[in-house]
Amino acid sequence: MAGEDNSMATRTNRSHKHFQLDGRKIRRAQKALLAKTETETIERALDLAIANEQSNRLAHEANARFLRSGARIKDVFAALDD
Repeated sequence: MAGEDNSMATRTNRSHKHFQLDGRKIRRAQKALLAKTETETIERALDLAIANEQSNRLAHEANARFLRSGARIKDVFAALDD
């Protein structure tokens, strides 16, 4: 969304939650995301999930626009089945 900052939550919009999570997954994610704390790990994982959803939505919208455009694709290498 234009103008939205989906990065790390600020102190004013945080909410305190209690979860029972797999410690091994947290440590693996923490290493993969280069996060210093478990909270930072969860924040980064949530940011990635949000970014992934937005990317998928934009790709779907672009594909739909392409299909609606009526453009024809010519198989110049005869690699596609008819």
